[in-house]
Amino acid sequence: MTKTKMRLVVIGNGMAGIRTIEELLKMSADEFDITVFGAEPQPNYNRILLSPVLSGEMKFQDTVLNDWRWYEENHITLHTGKTVTKIDRVRCTVETDDGIVAPYDRLLIATGSNPIMLPVPGINLPGVLGYRSIADVEKMLAAARPGKRAVVIGGGLLGLEAANGLSLRGMDVSVVHLCEWPMERQLDKVGGGLLKEALEKRGLKFYLSRQTDAILGEGAVTGLRFKDGEEIVADLVVMSAGIRPNIALAKSAGIHCERGIVVSDTMQTYDPKIYSVGECVQHRGQTYGLVAPLFEQAKVAANHLARYGRMRYEGSSVSTKLKVTGIDLFSAGDFNPVAGDDELLLQDAARGVYKKLVLRDNKLRGAVMYGDTVDGPWYFQMMRDGTDVSEMREHLLFGQTHLGDSGHGAKAGVMSMPDTAEICGCNGVCKGTIVNAIIDKKLFTLDEVRAHTKASASCGSCTGLVEAILANTLGGDYSAKPSKKPICGCTEYAHQDMYKTIRERSLKTIPEVMQALEWKTTDGCHVCRPALNYYLLAAWPGEYVDDSRSRFINERVHANIQKDGTYSVIPRIWGGVTSPAELRSIAEIAERHQVPTVHITGGQRIGLYGITKENLPKMWAELVEAGFVSGHAYGKSLRTVKTCVGSEWCRFGTQDSTGLGIKVEQMTWGSWTPHKFKIAVSGCPRNCAEATIKDFGVVCVDSGYELHVGGNGGVKVRVTDFLCKVASEAEVLEYCGAFMQLYREDAHYLDRTAPWIERVGLPYIKRHIVDDAEGRAELYARFLKSQQYSQDDPWRERAQGKDAHEYTALATIA
Repeated sequence: MTKTKMRLVVIGNGMAGIRTIEELLKMSADEFDITVFGAEPQPNYNRILLSPVLSGEMKFQDTVLNDWRWYEENHITLHTGKTVTKIDRVRCTVETDDGIVAPYDRLLIATGSNPIMLPVPGINLPGVLGYRSIADVEKMLAAARPGKRAVVIGGGLLGLEAANGLSLRGMDVSVVHLCEWPMERQLDKVGGGLLKEALEKRGLKFYLSRQTDAILGEGAVTGLRFKDGEEIVADLVVMSAGIRPNIALAKSAGIHCERGIVVSDTMQTYDPKIYSVGECVQHRGQTYGLVAPLFEQAKVAANHLARYGRMRYEGSSVSTKLKVTGIDLFSAGDFNPVAGDDELLLQDAARGVYKKLVLRDNKLRGAVMYGDTVDGPWYFQMMRDGTDVSEMREHLLFGQTHLGDSGHGAKAGVMSMPDTAEICGCNGVCKGTIVNAIIDKKLFTLDEVRAHTKASASCGSCTGLVEAILANTLGGDYSAKPSKKPICGCTEYAHQDMYKTIRERSLKTIPEVMQALEWKTTDGCHVCRPALNYYLLAAWPGEYVDDSRSRFINERVHANIQKDGTYSVIPRIWGGVTSPAELRSIAEIAERHQVPTVHITGGQRIGLYGITKENLPKMWAELVEAGFVSGHAYGKSLRTVKTCVGSEWCRFGTQDSTGLGIKVEQMTWGSWTPHKFKIAVSGCPRNCAEATIKDFGVVCVDSGYELHVGGNGGVKVRVTDFLCKVASEAEVLEYCGAFMQLYREDAHYLDRTAPWIERVGLPYIKRHIVDDAEGRAELYARFLKSQQYSQDDPWRERAQGKDAHEYTALATIA
């Protein structure tokens, strides 16, 4: 018997409505019979890119998000150029202006917004246009002629984009604005002044603090008159004085509206059969005009239309990036200080750089940036996370230090970098590749960029740069990732919820987690399975059995795969200290196995390269026989403890850094962590072991040991934060174990310590590790307990036959 599909009617063929359908198709592709009505004759297109079309940088076809074929392939009935004029909530039907009637079981209203047309004389003259659709752009292009004069009423984001586009078309453009400076909602007076100066250099004229009295002309527009009586000439007037939610249809149907269509956290209206998303919506008293919040709404609406019923929309924080080529501008949050707030200011007139940060109770409340905006997404995320910035206040204005400059100077505006500039060092992804993918593949989110380009998909330290490129390419309609982003598409649960939920609900296997938390897929995916495996290991040491199938290949076979398909073998060298006997054993083993390359690593170890997979257990057996254990060079685990020779040999050494490093490594080896973890112990402040760019660093001084956390070397260097000073080796071990355990329990899977600390704030770490002695002791005890079950050498086990199938060569079929 054929199952009857639920009839879903969507009023609005724009970005919010169609994004809801896209999300719904991922969840319940065969459950709905979908009909879409769009008032415009085009398929769904990207309104963010209207400005590049106006300026001539793009063609309309480049903005299309869902072409005609997409609707056909997904069996969606599309009515374009049809305006729905009536919703009959009793009969559950909608009707268009030309008589088409469509019944619904569920209705989604996504009617968007209308441009505000000022009620002044002359508003209906030919040559007076709004700026909201591709039709508006086409009318502007038809009127745009070099030497002709255009007036844009409204100096907000859209108005400046329109003015810039018309100027690039050769028109003489003036901007009329009611306030003292442009973009007053996104910029303070200083930032607005800098923007005005930059745009004036491009040829725009500004009439600020002016109110329009009338648009002049008879058969067509000829000019504009202000309230003070001054008149200016105009051949074209573009009205860009804001937008208003399009709620006329909903109101006529008796659906409860205020400024917008009022919806709940499930995007449901007061009629349980009717949902609404987009610019027409009012949620918790707020309306939104940027794309990122609308996409969040779309995901929630789709979740409830599909009857999963697990998501809630709780509002959005938004940031603004101006889409005028060559001008870098970013703002977010509440940047107008009140009594008790602190302002951090940086202004360099020669470089055209201005930064203003507003702090309240040691938390970032708002930011305005002009000229150097690369750290905008980082500031924005700290606002959303409520990060305590007291420990980084001194350097906060100078940006996200752990990004480094990767050879191209991160302090320069990200869009001023050449297309060949490498953004992601791990995967070798250049800026041009990312920009082209965003435009060509219609990408809107960080996850989409990661999926298509691999940028930011490995260590994550270039995430700020990738988000900056997204912000610059998409403009004002991009906002940083939600504060609670699901682990993957298989679940609505976020990383920060997972460890706590597993502990509280006593979930002890991956199938139990998936069943209890209503996973959308039977077996999960390559993103969530490794994460769940880690969280279960961290939550239940000694009880949970590590699932090798949920490991990446390197961790599954306990060796790093190389570019030619062979593997590297790197035994652990305790504290970087070895002996002639150990060196002799490694040399003999390398000779017997005809190892092509023997290399001294940066972590003070010896790497053997070019080992075939089937030969790994044999080599491990010989290394184990010689007294070695796995160096875990392949794992999200403790990698190395780097040391210098310290007071035993060095005339500057203050403590036995080598001996302490060996004790630390013997305590911490084998521990699984959210990402790789590196330690170093330097014997004096000269810091030869580079302790201040490690996840946990110890610098020996005459009176004890300085402890540092959150460093990062490699492609993006971040110097550690100073944690505290202790007096004894026993305290070093306790603080190290407690810090690692807090990291294990608190950080997200695949978080390095650097971004974790920047997200939660150094004061958070100090409260748990330094200030709370009892809590520190408990963390240390949990770490030592977990180590009882982690320090079984995986090489010994596999040399004895464990997981033998992993190392068996595939049979060759003749």
